[in-house]
Amino acid sequence: MNKIYRAKRTRAKIHGTADRPRLSVFFSNQHIVAQIINDDNGKTLVYATTVGSKLTGTKTEKAAKIGEEIAKKAKTAKIKKVVFDRGSKLYAGRMSALADAARKEGLEF
Repeated sequence: MNKIYRAKRTRAKIHGTADRPRLSVFFSNQHIVAQIINDDNGKTLVYATTVGSKLTGTKTEKAAKIGEEIAKKAKTAKIKKVVFDRGSKLYAGRMSALADAARKEGLEF
């Protein structure tokens, strides 16, 4: 239950708009999902996931590759600035690897 409360507390301060959508990141035990969401109309604009992909390496390396992929897809969708939503996770390890890789590809947050 605490995980849900932490995520709600984080998301209470974050809202994605058309100018600056929300980059939401989710880590399961096996996979990583990142999506860019416009909260005004509730639409997912761009997403990247390890589900069904042949990525190899540690989870941190996979997170970095997903960060690069989401930034490239955002660039093609003409999205430059986002609000970072870490959910219930701390900004460390895999989360920071994903964020740093997205920043390196040109995504601003």
